[in-house]
Amino acid sequence: MSLANITPSKAEDSAYVRQQLIAYNAAHVNEALRDRYEELHFHIRNETGQIVAGVLSTLCWNWVELDILWVDANERHKGYGTQLLLEVERLAREKGCDFIMLNTFSYQAPEFYRKQGYQLMTMIENAPTGHQHYYFKKDLTPENRSGAEQ
Repeated sequence: MSLANITPSKAEDSAYVRQQLIAYNAAHVNEALRDRYEELHFHIRNETGQIVAGVLSTLCWNWVELDILWVDANERHKGYGTQLLLEVERLAREKGCDFIMLNTFSYQAPEFYRKQGYQLMTMIENAPTGHQHYYFKKDLTPENRSGAEQ
């Protein structure tokens, strides 16, 4: 094996690599799904206009990946996280997605997601050190896509 010339990437190099993978993936994904990519970002403001909760998620092909769900520590237990999660689920169903996936840490909200019907797919110990890293999935079955609860 010959040694490769490995160098740190600049922004344009990273963009090139990303585009190459996107092109490769598109060649292997059902044509009807190829262009399905949409960011689903929402937030809640308090009476003074300050953002107190938000969700960042991405619809990709036939699922939604929830990247970030955050609620200000002073605003927790008011239902904001549930409302944001339900809005993402509503849109995922409306757009015909099959499932939602997300990850969270043991010091964040694994029990919250379980209560919302998410199933644990896997857990990694000691990531970060002293904690666990959880990966969850919620299937959006045909009956659930129409809005029925699990």
